[in-house]
Amino acid sequence: MEYDTVIGLEIHVQLNTKSKMFCSCPNNYQNQVPNTFVCPVCLALPGSLPVVNKTAIESAIKLGLALDCKIAPITKFDRKNYSYPDLMKGYQISQFDKPIAFNGSIKISDEKNIRINRVHMEEDVAKLIHNAIPNEDSTLMDVNRAGVPLLEIVSEPDIRTTDETELYISKLQSIIQYLEIGSASMEEGSFRCDANISIKPKNSNVLNDRVEIKNMNRIKAVTRAIEFETKRQIKVTESGNRVVQETRGWDDEKGISISQRSKEDAHDYRYFPEPDIPIFELEYKWIESLKNNLPELPSEKIDRFCNDYGLSEYDAKLLSTSMNISKYFEKVVQKFSDSSKKQLHEFSKEAANWLNGEVLRLMNNNHIKDINDLKISSENLAELIEMFQKREISNSIAKEVLLEMFQTKKNPKNIVETKGLKKIQDIEGLSEIASEVINNNSRAIQDYLSGKETVIKFLVGQMMKMSKGKADPKISESVLKEKLQDLPK
Repeated sequence: MEYDTVIGLEIHVQLNTKSKMFCSCPNNYQNQVPNTFVCPVCLALPGSLPVVNKTAIESAIKLGLALDCKIAPITKFDRKNYSYPDLMKGYQISQFDKPIAFNGSIKISDEKNIRINRVHMEEDVAKLIHNAIPNEDSTLMDVNRAGVPLLEIVSEPDIRTTDETELYISKLQSIIQYLEIGSASMEEGSFRCDANISIKPKNSNVLNDRVEIKNMNRIKAVTRAIEFETKRQIKVTESGNRVVQETRGWDDEKGISISQRSKEDAHDYRYFPEPDIPIFELEYKWIESLKNNLPELPSEKIDRFCNDYGLSEYDAKLLSTSMNISKYFEKVVQKFSDSSKKQLHEFSKEAANWLNGEVLRLMNNNHIKDINDLKISSENLAELIEMFQKREISNSIAKEVLLEMFQTKKNPKNIVETKGLKKIQDIEGLSEIASEVINNNSRAIQDYLSGKETVIKFLVGQMMKMSKGKADPKISESVLKEKLQDLPK
């Protein structure tokens, strides 16, 4: 029997506010001395009272608007009760029946929208550090993370494949980064994903019980977990057993999911209104003001890049995936902002090719995630691209210069002049190289003279090789043909 996989994602996003969700402790807990960014509220000491972070509410509204959600005119906080070592209070301040945003969607392709059930606010928990003491089976707790503002984005179960999963997560990350409300980095732990997975017979509406998979810190880990869990559930079903509704952890190293506990429903958490935080009534004018001041979002930027710079939709999408790369691209093409539309479009297409190709490859090879850490200025890259576009240097030389720019931070013109990398265009110099190529490739010469004209490309390649990429290909071909005409057939 064939089965469909039905997937819903719950994504937790840490906000980059200056302080925590319900107190004034600093929010930059990463790489700090454990248990130093804490206060009576973080530690849940008796008598301590939470005070809501207004900027966190603004961030929640912005994300809700960006996801085409309805913003609740009245919203409140609730206590979600459960017992776990990293939750000092024994409950988490979250939102239950009145989330701040609901009924939205993300368009992941021309054919598919993923509906958003809700966006709600809550606080992060402390961090357990297992086996922190050498040679001891120990668990320590760092409270610095407790109280960090979180937004949870809950999708409807509209996702069917791992490709759709990747698109959804990537789109959501881009939107969060463009709004500048969080880094949305899975590696840093500021963007965490839980997947609810179930299967059903193909073309049927009868779903098996769902299983929630936790502990996934990379997009590939999420897709691997979905693939594994789908196969596991099919195997359980076809063996005549029932898939148990439960929470399972993902072991990325072993590539398997592991049963952790039975899956709770809402009533298991005994939600009730948070008595120390009053109900919020959000003013319409405030929501409209935030809406009118939203930054340009990825979908809008893609349209503008296509219209203003003449880029293909494919190139525009690649550039717009990262806010920093899209900003860098616009700084590069600024050099041609006063040129004709044709010149601007030609240079922009060349710049997009370099950024989506060689520059991205250079970043990947050197494990650089942010283009601002590449340390190649947009002015220098623009200069390199212009030199290549004018054919002052060849493609291979341009790549060589780009690498040296990265290693030395030097200006491209300085590198080209210092190393003598400019194209050889003088006829006399190319004539000497052509003569040597003809003398060293007698068989290819005979093939050419016998009518195989495509051999000329091979001979030009030999000239490029001898000149270490500096020979001008067009002039080289012309010089070769002239010399070959004088040879006896």
